[in-house]
Amino acid sequence: MVPPINSTSSPDTSEQPTSELLFQPVKIGPYTLPHRIVMAPLTRSRSRQPDNIPTALNACYYAQRASAALIISEATQVSQQGQGYAWTPGIHTHEQVEGWRLVSDAVHEAGSLMFMQLWHVGRISHPSLQPDGMLPVAPSAIRPQGQAFIENAQGEGTLVPFVTPRALQTEEMPYLVQQYVRGAKHALAANMDGVEIHAANGYLLDQFIESHTNRRTDPYGGSLENRARLLLEVVDAVCDVWGSDRVGVRLSPLGTFNDMGDDTPEATFGYLAERLNHCHLAYLHVVNPATDSQGGMDENNVRARQMMDLMREKYRGILMVAGGFDRKTAEDWLQQGRADVIAFGRKFLANPDLPERFRQGAPLHADDPSTYYGGGARGYTDYPTLAQEQGKEPSPGVDERWR
Repeated sequence: MVPPINSTSSPDTSEQPTSELLFQPVKIGPYTLPHRIVMAPLTRSRSRQPDNIPTALNACYYAQRASAALIISEATQVSQQGQGYAWTPGIHTHEQVEGWRLVSDAVHEAGSLMFMQLWHVGRISHPSLQPDGMLPVAPSAIRPQGQAFIENAQGEGTLVPFVTPRALQTEEMPYLVQQYVRGAKHALAANMDGVEIHAANGYLLDQFIESHTNRRTDPYGGSLENRARLLLEVVDAVCDVWGSDRVGVRLSPLGTFNDMGDDTPEATFGYLAERLNHCHLAYLHVVNPATDSQGGMDENNVRARQMMDLMREKYRGILMVAGGFDRKTAEDWLQQGRADVIAFGRKFLANPDLPERFRQGAPLHADDPSTYYGGGARGYTDYPTLAQEQGKEPSPGVDERWR
């Protein structure tokens, strides 16, 4: 997920250990995870410039959070055309592959697994981020409301209005699929353990899925089957690279982020969940639509709850859910069978040892929104673990092994 992210306002001290289901093993594809706490993808805009290359600082950040049973990388663009925010990492050049290998090696050495999230933003971009200053692409030429996050002439991050994108031609669809294939092959070369296809949060594949952004009349628009076509083609192609049991897909039913919407979301996402059953994926990752603006969960959102119940009913594989969870609600959802795995995002920002803090019922640090995007170690690799707070381990910093 990418901007905006809101912070918790104070340390979370209310979560005490209840039952142990959150810490029971679960099998995802060929991997047996030791518990069910996953680190969700979190954009941090800290790749090396120019060329959006991961660095030792990124390796340190992810390795610090290797107590997660599985780490899903920040969204990683499969091409320059797929970039929508300043300083986000790519996976379309040799140098980027080498940078990501540094990260994956650090995570493996620290004892965790890592999937790379493959990303194309579609219309959520700006000509200054595109090859040769071209227009961003989209299923239809509909300008999104909101602003793009770009680098200005002074090298600083700034917000500028979105532009009207260029509608993709039917003949370009195989090229789009090949961008994901190249990203999948490069993720394999970077020693990742799998990949997640980002089809959520208003980015390119989601733009094709949802009726408010897809007004096409060719085989990629109109009917539900047509709007799902590009995603399913990408899934098939990426599974050919990795094997289906090491591929996940992320969806965001009822999501409005990035000016999204659908006329019949229950039909749309119920159909997708049923179709993805036949792909035999590692997991389906769903953004909980009951997540509120403060990053918590609105338990009174009846339509959101019904949507999640529908996704659980339709999808018969491993269901991962992200958005608004604390330890208690995560445990409740697992106990009720509404999810198999819970992905935590913001809580991992300020609590690199989140599973251990949950296990001990320890207080959680609040995160600092001013350090979310761009910058260096501050607000990135300087949050201490419990052991560091107790003086049992050195203070956090960039490990010399990953420089």
